[in-house]
Amino acid sequence: MTATEQLDTLETASGDPGDLRRVVLEPVSRVEGHGKVTILLDDAGHVHQVRLHIVEFRGFERFVEGRPYWEMPVLVSRLCGICPVSHHLAASKALDVVVGATLSPTAEKIRRLMHYGQQLQSHALHFFHLSSPDLLFGFDSEVSRRNIVGVAAAYPEVARQGILLRKYGQEVIRHTAGKRIHGTGSVPGGVNRSLTPAQREELRADIDQMIAWSRDAVRLVQQLHEQNPDLYASFGHFRSNTMGFVADDGALDLYHGGLRAKDPDGNVIFDHVDYATYERVLTEEVKPWSYMKFPYITELGPDDGWYRVGPLARVMNCDYIPTPLADAERVTMLGAINGAPLNYHWARMVEMLFSAEMIRELLDDFDITGEDLVNLGERRSEGVGVIEAPRGTLFHHYRVGDDDLITMANLIVSTTNNNQAMNTAVREVARQYLDGTEITEGLLNHIEVAIRAFDPCLSCATHALGAMPLEVTLVAPDGTVLDRRVKE
Repeated sequence: MTATEQLDTLETASGDPGDLRRVVLEPVSRVEGHGKVTILLDDAGHVHQVRLHIVEFRGFERFVEGRPYWEMPVLVSRLCGICPVSHHLAASKALDVVVGATLSPTAEKIRRLMHYGQQLQSHALHFFHLSSPDLLFGFDSEVSRRNIVGVAAAYPEVARQGILLRKYGQEVIRHTAGKRIHGTGSVPGGVNRSLTPAQREELRADIDQMIAWSRDAVRLVQQLHEQNPDLYASFGHFRSNTMGFVADDGALDLYHGGLRAKDPDGNVIFDHVDYATYERVLTEEVKPWSYMKFPYITELGPDDGWYRVGPLARVMNCDYIPTPLADAERVTMLGAINGAPLNYHWARMVEMLFSAEMIRELLDDFDITGEDLVNLGERRSEGVGVIEAPRGTLFHHYRVGDDDLITMANLIVSTTNNNQAMNTAVREVARQYLDGTEITEGLLNHIEVAIRAFDPCLSCATHALGAMPLEVTLVAPDGTVLDRRVKE
């Protein structure tokens, strides 16, 4: 089935939706932020419509208007408590253009160190804390075990390594950004600090252990694939385009590069596109049932131009990884996967290993203790900054008036780029596993497992207040409530 046919079949139900039963999963659990899934079924239990909704309003592009441009790197980091470094750096890169800066070696390497610390801690958080319970115990396993506490009880060394990997990444961020969360280290034109010799030695003392544990994590995911290859190849599988950064020589680079997109067969759609011209190759579509946008590759149109981003897309798109251990794992991985959503976990651990190797390389470079921190040049009125965040390609675009105030902001966050792909994965899983006659917790978790594979950060696009319990209700065509489950 083509991508277009997949969209046509389950995005919008044919006939009168009022004749169908409606199942709602809200909120989706063990992801960052809040979203819900709605499923429409007929009396025979056939799936007619599945949608992942982002239901809260996102207003950062509007309320940053009128603020001084130099506030942006710190202000937009408040978009999220999970990936503030990514927004901090993407905004800084955009405003480097506005202030006409060419970064000093120290400034660029401190930013890269901060970024790879973010990649390390975020990938560890997602795999060990959020997804490993599903993968280690099974999607239908006892719900009380499916959490990091259950992992710690059954696999104490795995849990310990996951926690310490994340802690190390946060320490890298603290030393380069000033704080573990919502730091201030990056500024338009450079950085406001470099590492002291003592900080450099402190981080160097543990980096070899982090690399060893990252290799163990890659092996763990590989073993999971080998134990159940059919599941990992078929769960929510679909074909799609992919997009991500590559360096000038085609290498994986998570801080800077050109945009490369490939079709489902691996053929290049565009390559080394200057991200400042992203509006030339991408179009953002809005749909009435979600507050999250649906970007697509303009030349292919909305039906065939949607794409995936993030670790799996990046590892599949690049020509090689410029660190030896991660590149060897990339080659092994590509020989064993078919691009199904669960393959994201393997690619994510390969990137965690790459990030650890990059951190060691940067810590061995004395430029990170340099004193040339900020450069300024000719003032401009517009800038675009793009970075490969843990969850995928992140765009920040600003226009600035002569009074130094922001006049326009446009953000395409990583999870937005994966919006259509996540919807398609959820539809495929619903079609594969939903029986339609009884709601089970295991069924609900299958849907959520498909979403978690993408490691979405819905909080980058939403802002909800208060607790949101999960309540799922199955309603018959006559309005009779057939079943209801509540998760506090």
